[in-house]
Amino acid sequence: MVYHAQFERAGKQPGLQVWRIEKMDLVPVPQNQYGSFYSGDAYVVLNTVKQRSGNLQYDLHFWLGDSCTQDESGAAAIYSVQMDDYLGGKPIQYREVQGYESNTFVGYFKTGLKYKSGGISSGFFHVTPNQVDVKRVLHIKGRRIIRATEVPVTWESFNSGDCFILDLGVEVHQWCGSKCNKFERLKATQVAKGIRDSERSGRAKVFVMEEGSEREKLLEVLGPKPDLPEGTDDDLRADASNRKMAKLYKVTSSLVSNEGGEMNISLVAAENPFSQEALESDDCFVLDHGSNGRIFIWKGKHANPEERKAALKAAEGFITKMGYAKHTQVQILPEYGETPLFMQFFKMWKCKEQTEGLGVAYINNHIAKIEKIPFDVSTLHDSQAMAAQHGMVDDGSGKKQIWRVEGSDKVPVDPASYSQFYGGDCYIILYTYKHGGREGHLIYNWQGADSSQDEIGASAILTAKLDEEMGGGPVQVRVVQGKEPPHLLSLFGGKPMVIYKGGTSRGGGQTAPADVRLFQIRATSSGYCKALEVDAAATNLNSNDTFVLKTPSASYIWFGQGSSDVEKQGASHLLNILGVRASKITEGSETDDFWEALGGKAPYRTSSRLKDKMDTHPPRLFACSNKTGRFIIEEVPGDLTQDDLAEDDVMMLDTWDQLFVWLGNEAQEEEKTEAITSAKKYLETDPANRDKRTPVVIVKQGFEPPTFTGWFFGWDYDFWSVDPLQRAMADLEV
Repeated sequence: MVYHAQFERAGKQPGLQVWRIEKMDLVPVPQNQYGSFYSGDAYVVLNTVKQRSGNLQYDLHFWLGDSCTQDESGAAAIYSVQMDDYLGGKPIQYREVQGYESNTFVGYFKTGLKYKSGGISSGFFHVTPNQVDVKRVLHIKGRRIIRATEVPVTWESFNSGDCFILDLGVEVHQWCGSKCNKFERLKATQVAKGIRDSERSGRAKVFVMEEGSEREKLLEVLGPKPDLPEGTDDDLRADASNRKMAKLYKVTSSLVSNEGGEMNISLVAAENPFSQEALESDDCFVLDHGSNGRIFIWKGKHANPEERKAALKAAEGFITKMGYAKHTQVQILPEYGETPLFMQFFKMWKCKEQTEGLGVAYINNHIAKIEKIPFDVSTLHDSQAMAAQHGMVDDGSGKKQIWRVEGSDKVPVDPASYSQFYGGDCYIILYTYKHGGREGHLIYNWQGADSSQDEIGASAILTAKLDEEMGGGPVQVRVVQGKEPPHLLSLFGGKPMVIYKGGTSRGGGQTAPADVRLFQIRATSSGYCKALEVDAAATNLNSNDTFVLKTPSASYIWFGQGSSDVEKQGASHLLNILGVRASKITEGSETDDFWEALGGKAPYRTSSRLKDKMDTHPPRLFACSNKTGRFIIEEVPGDLTQDDLAEDDVMMLDTWDQLFVWLGNEAQEEEKTEAITSAKKYLETDPANRDKRTPVVIVKQGFEPPTFTGWFFGWDYDFWSVDPLQRAMADLEV
C-alpha cells in the first residue's frame, strides 16, 4: 500500500478536507479558502460523514481545473486512488471537471464555487487571503448551483443578464445587470459576503449597485460603461427526456489488467430499470447514463483487487470508447456503498444487512441533517421533522368535512360513515388543524380506483373551487386509491379507513356486496391503518398483514406472521362495522373451511417488506420548468434549506412516498397552472419507474404544512415576512 503523510489526516473525523496538487505533492488547503479553486490547478476533496450505525462514510473527489496540466491531473487521480486504498476501498469516488461538478460536490459549498485564474504551474501567482492589493472580476452564474468565474477586468466581460463582482481587496463591488432577477441578485450578494467574511476576514467593504448607477470607483477601474449585451441563459440543466435512458455493462478483467489493452465490455441490459441480481460480486460493472452526462462504476466486493483499483482508468476508457464529453461525471461505488442516485436505476433495490463494508450509504448532500425519528403522537406538534418523515401535520383530531362527488356537485357524507369509502367514487375531505399557533387547512381529493374519468375531472374542479372559496390558503392533496398518506388514515378516531370493492356510496345505488369478502388490513409507521377489500382469493394473502374473511356462514381474522398489533386492532374495528364476529386464525393453522372459502390453498407473498425507505430514497428538491417547450429539471444540491425555495419558481420536493409541488408567490401563472402536469411528467421520467399513483401535494408559499417544512433544516415560518434579498443586503451592513 502506497503511503503519504497526508493520508494519516484523511477521514479521521466527520467534515470536509481539501488538498491541492503542488509540484506533484499533496498539500492541504486552509479551511477559509474552501470553495475557491484555481483554474490552473488540480485538487483532492474528501468529505467524511458519520453514519447512524457509527461507521464513517467517505465521498472522495478529485477536481480538475480547465487549464491544469496533464501531470497535475494524473497526480490528483493517483492520489485519490491511493487514498481510496488507504481507507480500505470504502470511499465513493468522483471525478470532477471545472464547470461540470456533481451535485454531491457543489452541495459542500452552498454559497457557491469560485473559479480563480492562475495556478501553481502557470506563470500566475495565487491571490493571497487578506491581500488588499487585488484587482479581479468574478462572473456570477446559476440559480441552484452558483459558480463565480474569474474573467478579464474589462467591460467586455459584462452583460446585462447576470451579476458581476469587482474585487479590489479593501472594496468589493457587486454589479447587478438590468435583466438579472431577484434570486440571482441574492446569490451574488451571498458570494460577495463570502469574499468579505472568509477571504478578507471581515476587513473589506461591500458595495452593491445596479446597472446605470455605477459607483465612481468601478468606472475608474473599468472606464465608461458601453452598451452591454443581454447575456445568455446557459445555466446547466438536465433535460428530463434523458433521465430514463441508461444501460448496464459488465467489465471484463482484461479491461484493467492489460496495460494499454483494448476495453472489453459486454451489454447486460439495454434499458433501465435493471435487476439488482445482475450485479455480480466477482466483477465490475458500468452503469452508463452518458446521455445525461454521468456514468457509474460499480466495484464488486470479490472483484480482482487490481481491477478494483483501476476502476477510474476503466471509467475514462469507457468515456473515450463511447465518444462522451470529457467532462462527463464519474462516480465509483464499492459494493454496499451504493448511492440513491445509483439505486434509482434498479427496480425494487433491497439493501443488504450490514454484515461487512459500509451498508447503506448515508448520502450527505441530501440527508446529512435528517435523523430518523420514531413516531410519537404526544410530541408530534413539537417536531416538524417527525411530521415530515411520517407524513403527519397533527394526530388527525382536527375538524373534518367530507363530501362525495356526484355529477358536477359535491354532496355531504353522513359523519357516521366518515371512515368508509367506495372504490367507485371520488371524495373531497376538508381538514382544519392547528400547528404552532397557526391554523392550517388540507383538502384531500380522493379518487377511487373504479371512479370514472368524469368523476375524477369533477373532483379536481370542485377541489380547486373549494380552495378558491377559502382564499387560496389550503394545501391540496390529490390521493389515488391505494396510495393514501398516513395523515389521511389518521382522521377516523383510531378506526381503519375502509375501502369497499366495487359498488358506489350513492343513496340506493350500491351494488350488492359479494357473498364472500376479503379485507386486507395494513398499518403505516405512524400507527394508523386501512382496510382494503380485495378479491377473495388465497393469492392475495400476505404474511406482513392482517386479513378479515367474511362468508355467509362464518367470518375469520387471519394474522400473518409479520402483522402488527395496530393491524389486529383495525381488524376488530372492521368487524364492528361489518356487524359480525369472527374466529381467530394464525398463519399456518388455517382450517379447510378457510381455504375453501378462498377457492383453495395457493401460494402468497411471505417475504418481509422494506420497512424504512429513507436511506434508499432520501428527499430531493428540484426546480422544474416547461418554459422552453421541453420539460427541464434541475436538482438543488446540498442539505435542504428554506432559501433554496425560489419565490419566482415552481419546485418539487420528492420524498418518494409523496411528491410535493411548491408554488412560489412570484412564479408565472402558467407554471402554477401546469404544476400538476409537471408533477406527472416528473414521475413518468423517473429512472426508477415510479408508481404513477404517487400522491401529489400542492403547497403554496406561506401555507406550508409541517409534512413539508420538516424536510428542511431550520424552517422559519417568518422567513418570507422580510424579503430574502433585503435580509442579505442588511447582512452586508454588519
